[in-house]
Amino acid sequence: MTDRERFWNVMEYKPVDRGIYGVGMGAWPETIERWKNEGCEPSKEPLFQTDHWEWIWYWFFPNPPFERKVISEDDRTIIYINSEGSLVRELRDSPSSMPQFIRFPVETREDFRKFMKERMHPDLAGRIGKDYVQKLQSYKNRSFPLIITSDHWGGFFGPLRSLVGVEKICMLFYDDPAFVEEMMDAIADFIIAMMEQILNYTDIDMYGFWEDMCYKTGPLISPEFVKRYMFPRYRRVVDFLHSRGVKWISLDSDGNITSLIPIWLEAGINFIYPFEVQAGMDVVKVRKTFGKELRMMGGIDKRAIAEGPSAIDDELKRISPVVEEGGYIPAPDHSLPPDVSFNNYCYYMEKLKKLVEEKHP
Repeated sequence: MTDRERFWNVMEYKPVDRGIYGVGMGAWPETIERWKNEGCEPSKEPLFQTDHWEWIWYWFFPNPPFERKVISEDDRTIIYINSEGSLVRELRDSPSSMPQFIRFPVETREDFRKFMKERMHPDLAGRIGKDYVQKLQSYKNRSFPLIITSDHWGGFFGPLRSLVGVEKICMLFYDDPAFVEEMMDAIADFIIAMMEQILNYTDIDMYGFWEDMCYKTGPLISPEFVKRYMFPRYRRVVDFLHSRGVKWISLDSDGNITSLIPIWLEAGINFIYPFEVQAGMDVVKVRKTFGKELRMMGGIDKRAIAEGPSAIDDELKRISPVVEEGGYIPAPDHSLPPDVSFNNYCYYMEKLKKLVEEKHP
């Protein structure tokens, strides 16, 4: 069974040779560096021979990117303009940690319209390469799933947050909802224009939205606002994708997403991740609540992987019912931070491999 066949069978609750192994959230660069110092040699490690997915996310970023410009720096931090146009302060010794955002690229309608005009052209030659036709056509006879996700720039809260900042976008729903809707419509237009061209040359196995719009106990805006403002734009994009044969529509949001899942399901989104355990998400309970219509990935507590064998055993036992049932890809609930040792990671991978080989539809 190819990796692509296995993906489709797991998603459709059909028999497979084994469950999907080793895809999903990766590790911080600092974690990889720690593993190298602890003797990690991935090319020689059988546990790293995992299912292969092609997960493309960078085609939707602002193009051309903003030039990186250092504004100031000291021994501990550096302040610079990043590739998305935000002014950020970052720790020198921990670049994977969340930076402090000082200023965002959009402050007015005029800023937004200029941003879209200059940096959000749906130009495949500029985004994929001049040989984009050949590159896309080369995917036609693939043996692996192809997922196109507009990471950071394909959604109706996440991209707006990147444009104006969390506090301002939350206030704009009250102060200037027409501006919010203008931004959402422009993003929807951009996604459809990009995907229409991509789907002219290849099919894909899944398209992905990105939101990151929840914190530990719930969403940053009310479910009512999600239904009023975001739902119609989701439906517009999803209906277009369905018309072009795309069955699986994913969404990535951290935090406690429970109150938004019904809206996303109604919008046609049928695959969600990463289900952060520390935010109260439990994939076993989610399956019982929302049923098999919702496919899932993630949900394995990264803190358990850091803790060691006993915690890893308990965690994999906890999520084993949904592995066995199908429609679920077991993976960490976010990228692995540097408190995860290489020995613990190898133990986790070994036990995960055993689990997906023993329990599958």
